[in-house]
Amino acid sequence: MRIQPNISSPPTRRIIQTWWPLAASWLLMSAELPALSAVVARLPHPEINLAAYGGIVFPLALIIEAPIIMLLSASTAVCADWDAYRKVRRFMMAASATLTGLHILIAFTPLYDLLVREIVGVPEAIVEPGRTGLQIMIPWTWAIAYRRFNQGVLIRFGHSRAVGVGTVIRLSTNATVLVIGYLIGTLSGIVVAASAVAAGVIGEAIYAGLRVQPVLRQQVRLAQPSSQPLTLRSFLEFYTPLAMTSLLWLLAQPIGSAALSRMPEPLASLAAWPVLMGLLFMLRSLGLAYNEVVVALLDEPGLAPHLRRFTGWLAALTTVLLALIAATPIATLWFTRVSALSAPLAALATTGLWLALPIPAFSALQSWFQGAILHSRRTAGITQAVVIYLLVSATVFAGGVAWGRAAGVYIGLAAMTLSTAAQTGWLWHRSRAVWRAATSA
Repeated sequence: MRIQPNISSPPTRRIIQTWWPLAASWLLMSAELPALSAVVARLPHPEINLAAYGGIVFPLALIIEAPIIMLLSASTAVCADWDAYRKVRRFMMAASATLTGLHILIAFTPLYDLLVREIVGVPEAIVEPGRTGLQIMIPWTWAIAYRRFNQGVLIRFGHSRAVGVGTVIRLSTNATVLVIGYLIGTLSGIVVAASAVAAGVIGEAIYAGLRVQPVLRQQVRLAQPSSQPLTLRSFLEFYTPLAMTSLLWLLAQPIGSAALSRMPEPLASLAAWPVLMGLLFMLRSLGLAYNEVVVALLDEPGLAPHLRRFTGWLAALTTVLLALIAATPIATLWFTRVSALSAPLAALATTGLWLALPIPAFSALQSWFQGAILHSRRTAGITQAVVIYLLVSATVFAGGVAWGRAAGVYIGLAAMTLSTAAQTGWLWHRSRAVWRAATSA
């Protein structure tokens, strides 16, 4: 019988050393939305501006950037030498230019009205604030693509701590803009929020670009060329399913906004939604950070069983933390004192936490399964899992709209939990062969 090492074993320390800087970065980044919501909630017309950001600006900005979101994982997986780095960088710049053009087209033309008024159908009160916020967010996509690409290179070559430093710079910039906006006191909440987010990602992108330069000179340029050089065709075969994955997953955001707008208490649900998502994202971030750890370490002999065990610890820890928040006055304190929601909105959000209880654990499990699939470079299973997520989510939302008896925020959380469970199950199914091979290696 093989004796299993305990949590303090050297292989586990190797995993933790790679994971904790990324987890710290994700955790710091997850503080962005709660901080933003807390400031906007203290500026004029908080419900309208929170709803405009959570129901229009953030979902649309995410959909526009969807094709480049997975550049972090892709860069970590394939940028092993100078030739691959140059080819992926060329792709990143071309994709960023194209998507920024699309963002400008939506923000400054009647296409915005078609999307927001006719397709999503949000409350009229948030249409114009949403337009303003989307216009301010023009630099978002290019900055995100540039920093994620460079962060992937840093992780690949053993500099994951630099990712955390970049996040500190992003949040510091973000916080500075939020404080200035709050002190001025007369600016619209959506202007302050969008300006803070845009400034933060620009600052982080600049740092990532500077920080990666010595790594390029001293490690990437000197790395042994791959025996199978990366080609545009092979990269697109690898990356296209990932881009489709992001796009399909993010399509759930405007679907959710459209559904919440058509169910009971639409404005309250749209206003509470970004605050709830901010808290959930903080707990999910610990699991989300694990994806790149699996991609980077699965090659190392003997680590697969330890990666599997660490996933279990991570899933259990995040579930217990969310249950503790939901079952104690911490939730009320968070939503009323920190996020400055009104008492009715805070009650709506606190009750909703119980519907989301399994979600942080699913994030850890998904990183385990998805990391293995990414490592194998057969990424179609990831796209299939997101299609399943989207179908289940849309079905639950459609049922909630037809039923029409529950606040939209509750239906939204139920849809998120059920669809994430289905997505996780499919990723498990598609990753089994990879994990069997890794465990037997």
